Amino acid sequence: MRRRDFITLLGGGAAAWPLWARAQQPAMPVIGLLGSESLELWTTRMRAFHGGLKEAGLIEGQNVAIEYRWAEGHNERLPELAADLVRRRVTVIAAPGSTPAAVAAKAATSTIPIIFWVGSDPIELGLVASLNRPGGNLTGVTTLNVGLVAKRVELLHEVVPGISSVALLVNPTSPVLTKISIGDAQAAARSLGLELHVVNASTEPDLDAVFGNLMQLPAGGLVIGTDAFFSSRLEQLAALSIRYAVPAVYHFREFVAAGVYTGRILKGEKPADLPVQQVTKVELIINLKTATALGLELPMSLRMRADELIE
Repeated sequence: MRRRDFITLLGGGAAAWPLWARAQQPAMPVIGLLGSESLELWTTRMRAFHGGLKEAGLIEGQNVAIEYRWAEGHNERLPELAADLVRRRVTVIAAPGSTPAAVAAKAATSTIPIIFWVGSDPIELGLVASLNRPGGNLTGVTTLNVGLVAKRVELLHEVVPGISSVALLVNPTSPVLTKISIGDAQAAARSLGLELHVVNASTEPDLDAVFGNLMQLPAGGLVIGTDAFFSSRLEQLAALSIRYAVPAVYHFREFVAAGVYTGRILKGEKPADLPVQQVTKVELIINLKTATALGLELPMSLRMRADELIE
């Protein structure tokens, strides 16, 4: 699977059948969609998710329904939202693009099938027993974004070779991802002789404060950690990077694959038998326009390695 071929979900809205007809019609399957953010922030992802459902022959409102539960950026709400979906006896739970949502869904039920899309190792997270034979009631997609945090530190050092310290931005309400990201970043920073500053943000006001504090540390650049809160606000983070003249490295995520798996489960397949899909290609995208605005002279060797140059 390519880096950009990610997640596509399901759709549904129950038709208004007369009472006598409902007794004769088969029950419409219901997908419970559990998200860390909001529909407004995930519009593009949901469009891709519905595209994946369509590939499986499922169209919201026609032959499948969807119950949406959004945490609105508050991960502490996810356990109750997941429990609510379980109480409503949905057919399958989809938790795309959010490790906290996948963990909350797993804790809420051991019987309802769950489809996840996470940026870290689902075995290490305790979601599945193995990638090829997940076992249990979970399967999905992993991009191993967290494992690339160390590589992002190395790239930042290559882009700004004279720096002596870097900062890592993490979301403290995602403790599992935060712990893994910090450990990987610390190891990479030590190997390069860099000091690592860990900065936290879990709300939009926090982001402005973080960039203001970077000027006081000081930090030669910023590595943005893997988290749904950050990936839903990449434009804001990019604007802050330019405003405060802070070189930043971050991951970019698009949804294109989980909806297909959701559809397959609704058609009778079991999560335990569906291997976890892995992204096998990671692309390096460099924004030359931003680099110029920050006064950075990028090495030609780095430009040659890039899959895409934004000018």
